[in-house]
This record gives sequence, C-alpha cells and structure tokens, in this order.
Amino acid sequence: MIKVYAGLALWYAALSLVTFGLYWWDKRAAMHGHWRVSERTLHMLALLGGWPGAWLGQHWLRHKSRKRSFLWVFWLAVAANLGGVSWLLAVSDGLAARIAG
Repeated sequence: MIKVYAGLALWYAALSLVTFGLYWWDKRAAMHGHWRVSERTLHMLALLGGWPGAWLGQHWLRHKSRKRSFLWVFWLAVAANLGGVSWLLAVSDGLAARIAG
C-alpha cells in the first residue's frame, strides 16, 4: 500500500510541476501576445492530478484567477479528481484487505 501512496504522490508532484509550468508559459504568452495554452488543456491537467500546481499558478502568478467560468470548471475538476482518487484508494485498500485476510 505504501507503493500506491508513493506513486500517487510522485504523480501529483510531477503533474503539478508541468501544470504550473504551463500556467507560467500561458501568463507570459498572454503578456507578449504569443501562442496561448488552451483552457481545455489546463483543465485536463487539473483533472488528471495537476490541480495543486494549477492552484499555485493561479495564486502566485495571478493567472486565470478572475474568470468565473474558468474557476468553476477548475474546482469541478478538483472535486472529480479527489473523488476519483478517494474511490481508487478505497478499492485498492479493499483488495489489499482481501488478499491479506
């Protein structure tokens, strides 16, 4: 079970780093009129587990922090991610108990 938690922590850390980097890239692109990262991409990364990096990007970089429609979808993605991970951990915990028991 420890491996599951370690793998999950590594997944969140890596995806958060990538997501924060894309928020930084998008903020910079917006300031200079360059190619932007799509909101769909940012939401998908948040849904897959990069939401801590997205949240930090919103607050530290002050990017995508005012658009209500974006924030609504962002928090929906966070809730879906946490629900999915909770379910996954509950299922894996149940399987581990069956195997051990």
